[in-house]
Amino acid sequence: MRTLYFDCFSGASGDMINGALIDLGVRLSRLQEELSKLPLSGYQVRAVETRRAGLRAIKFDVDVDQSPQPARRLSDILAAIESAPLADAVKRLSQQMFIRLGEAEAKAHGVSLEDVHFHEVGAVDAIVDIVGACIGFKELGIERFICSPINVGRGMVNCSHGQMPVPVVATAELLKGAIIYNSDIEAELVTPTGATIISTVTQTHGSLPPFKLEKVGYGAGTKQWPDRPNLLRLMLGETPGPAASVHTDKVTVIEANIDDSSPELLGYLMEQGLKAGALDVFYTPIQMKKNRPATKLTVICRDAERERMAELIFRETTTIGLRFYEAERRLLDRQWVQVATPFGLIRVKVAYLNESVVNLAPEYDDCKAAAEQHQVPLRQVIEHAIGAFNAQLQRSTHNSVT
Repeated sequence: MRTLYFDCFSGASGDMINGALIDLGVRLSRLQEELSKLPLSGYQVRAVETRRAGLRAIKFDVDVDQSPQPARRLSDILAAIESAPLADAVKRLSQQMFIRLGEAEAKAHGVSLEDVHFHEVGAVDAIVDIVGACIGFKELGIERFICSPINVGRGMVNCSHGQMPVPVVATAELLKGAIIYNSDIEAELVTPTGATIISTVTQTHGSLPPFKLEKVGYGAGTKQWPDRPNLLRLMLGETPGPAASVHTDKVTVIEANIDDSSPELLGYLMEQGLKAGALDVFYTPIQMKKNRPATKLTVICRDAERERMAELIFRETTTIGLRFYEAERRLLDRQWVQVATPFGLIRVKVAYLNESVVNLAPEYDDCKAAAEQHQVPLRQVIEHAIGAFNAQLQRSTHNSVT
């Protein structure tokens, strides 16, 4: 199985990822040829060999000229990618990455997804870095992605909104589920674009597994330190077995039986638990001693969130005791796919088993907003989204055969 390992001992950015992909063998001319298919102008990409603390690497840069660039909404970027004659796999993955980035920015700034703006130079840089990385992954035939623990840096960084803690809010949101740490480097080592790319494709976080190493590529960051290399290392090789479509991980389950709490309190707890990072919160009607109707609260979370969830439950409910146990869960591969309908772009969550689509669900919030905007039944929007996805899948299958 063609596998790429992100070795993030000095963080990661979009530029570093693209530089390392070029060092692995992706031709800059090929990258430029594919990127030119985007309806995007006013920039150039370059890649030069450089040194960081004595080690050679490729420094990739996106140079944006002084011509005016529009402020772009997420829907503008998704539509631009959709219109480009790129490979379908590159389009889908690029769009999935931008949706993740948009959701993280929306949560960070407390705005709706459609109100997120990717401003001027930053938007061009992010589009080139994200689409460029997706092109590189396809060129190298990557089937599986693994990421090391990520050094995120520490301290404060200057942003347009003032000083922000490292990692910045959007980056921290994107890295949920990853293994992160900081060292004594006072700097922002992981950018939102780098976090977006890695978090979207990575299936496993942790140490390097048994691995037949073929190539190693190094991408250079902008900053230089005399005693350590500011590099991202990508290791390309083979891991045994086919690409897994079912992934297994461990979660913590927290339970409590509650017979003296109002529905309002329980409803509020669910909202707060999901906001705090719970994977799921649900209630089951039960019968307790003295024939009292009651509610069993179940919260599913990662082990790192266990104490925070316990504190939240004790604070927001009347329970005086909790049960904890570890459970294994199995997850199908899933991805977000953007489809075009008569009512606008709609996201569809697609689940795969052995590379076959086994389930799909149009995003409710997208369908609701489209139904309200166009004054049509919600069911009609959902049906159009499913039909658009099936047509897109059929075209993709036909193209891969021919």
